[in-house]
This record gives sequence, structure tokens and C-alpha cells, in this order.
Amino acid sequence: MNNVRKGLWITLIVLLTAALSACGGSGKAQKVRIGEVTRSVFYAPQYVALEKGFFKEEGLDVELQTTAGGDKTMTALLSGAIDVALVGAETSIYVYQQGSTDPVINFAQLTQTDGTFLVARDSAEFDWEMLKGSVFLGQRKGGMPQMAGEFTLRKHGIDPHQDLELIQNVDFANITAAFISGTGQFVQLFEPQASIVEKEGKGYVVASFGTESGRLPYTVFMTKQSYINGHSEIVQKFTNAIHKAQRWVQSHTPEEIAETVAPYFKDTDMEILVSSIKRYQEQGSYAETPALAEDAWNNLLDVMESAGELNERVEANKLVDNSFAEKVVNSVK
Repeated sequence: MNNVRKGLWITLIVLLTAALSACGGSGKAQKVRIGEVTRSVFYAPQYVALEKGFFKEEGLDVELQTTAGGDKTMTALLSGAIDVALVGAETSIYVYQQGSTDPVINFAQLTQTDGTFLVARDSAEFDWEMLKGSVFLGQRKGGMPQMAGEFTLRKHGIDPHQDLELIQNVDFANITAAFISGTGQFVQLFEPQASIVEKEGKGYVVASFGTESGRLPYTVFMTKQSYINGHSEIVQKFTNAIHKAQRWVQSHTPEEIAETVAPYFKDTDMEILVSSIKRYQEQGSYAETPALAEDAWNNLLDVMESAGELNERVEANKLVDNSFAEKVVNSVK
């Protein structure tokens, strides 16, 4: 009889252990701290993953904070203040170039083009030659928006440092206000700022740097190699949730997406929000899968090299881990 009871107890323990394991060990959601480089409608799939509960479905408790600026975001990641950074892939290359012993690894792509638009003060028919001799209000030196912008200008035969007056000393948060107040004849803006300027009649979107500069691993979820080594299960769950959000965004209208992400943009008019998302959808800015394509990575290196920000070309396999993306993509086929 004792042996029977003992057997029942062993069976019960095994079942409880299996149940707890399926729930992530303790049954509690696993905490993940994200630092996003800025709050932007450009990152709509991330907010969809939060609002639709895709992270929760994976057993993750995600805490989102905006760590304004690429340098601050990377500092927060390297210091352990955040677990995952959402920032341009170029930042992982900058860390690698500094000889880091714990490299930052890109594991899930969110956006696959530049997110800025060329806005002109005048509504006259646009030609790239019009930029020669003009005053151009650009972005921060070394950042992807500015590098993609310079790459595009050179493609059109314009030297951004010789053929026009390039202004780069305005803080990111103040660029739109500076243009509206009269600084520059052209400006490089993200959405929804570009749509806001148009609505106010202060400028006109005349070109897309996203379309012009081609596919890039523009904004990527990344973390330290040591974090991946110790938390591969969490990284996989995180990637699963992002892919769910990507599929949701691909199958829904700008209006539906805008309604979902609206809580993250409480000061933005719904019409502007829809317009911004529509522009990004139409030019294919939102990545369809979390995997980083090698040709897009090589295009990133070309853009950085053209801007003089690349010490040496870094092969994708040194700073990209597509295993998590490939696993979730293959599982939904």
C-alpha cells in the first residue's frame, strides 16, 4: 500500500513539474525591459504586440521605456538598465568597432527601410537638382536617417557637404519646429511630423528616403550576446510575439492599425496617425518577418561606408542571429 502511495506521489510531482515548466518555471510572466530609441509610429508593430497581448501570450511581461537617442539607448543596454534595445542596426556595428568583448546581436528586425521623407517648403514640381545651393535641415551625424539621406543625395549626384548648406546642430525633437519657424528650404522628417507639416500648409512631402535608399535593417531588436546565452528561451518568445504583430499589421488596414496604437500617441490626431501608417505601409517599411536579409545588411554597410562611418565591413554572421526569426517563421508555414 505504501508503495502505491509513493508511486502516486511521484506521478503527481512529475505532473506538477511539467506544468510549471510549461508556464515558464514559476508560472509567472518573465520580465523583459525594452528601450526604444524614440516614440514613433514607425514602430507600429511593436505597439501592436503590446496592445494585442502577443507578448503576454508568450508568457512575457514587457516594460517599455523611451531612451531618447541611439547613444543613450546603447548605453542603457550595455549597462544592463534594459534587456533589449530597439534601435538602428548601425549602433551594433559601432559597438563592435570599439572592440567589445560582449557584442550586441541583432535578432529581430522591425523596420526594413529608412523612415524619413524629404519635405520642401515650396510646392513647386520637385527635382533633386533643386537641392543644390539650398539650405537643408538634416539629422544627427552618424545616425541612420542622416546616413540614408546622404546616400540618397549622392545617388542623385549631390554632395551633401559641398553642394548645399547642411544644418545638423538642431536636436531631433526640435527639427520640425525649426523648419516650421523658417529654418531651411528642405528638411528630412519622420512621420507623423511630415504629415503634420503638410496639414499645417508649412511644407510638402516630395520624396521618400525609404524608397530611395533601398532595403535596410533600419530598426532592429538587439541584445548582448551574454543575454542571448543566458536567456535564449526569452529571446525566442520575444521574437514569436514580434512576428505575430508583423503578420497582424500586414493583414490590417491603416485605420485598424492606427486605432490599435493610438494609446501610444495620445497627442496625435487620428487622421494624421492613419496618414502616417498608410505611407509606411505603402512603401513597405514594416518588415514582414523578423529575419535580417544579408543583402539588406550589405546595403547598410554601403550606406555607412558612403557616410565615412565604417572602419571595416562587418559580415552579417558576426552581429546577426536569425535563428530565432527562422524558427518562428518556419513554424507558421
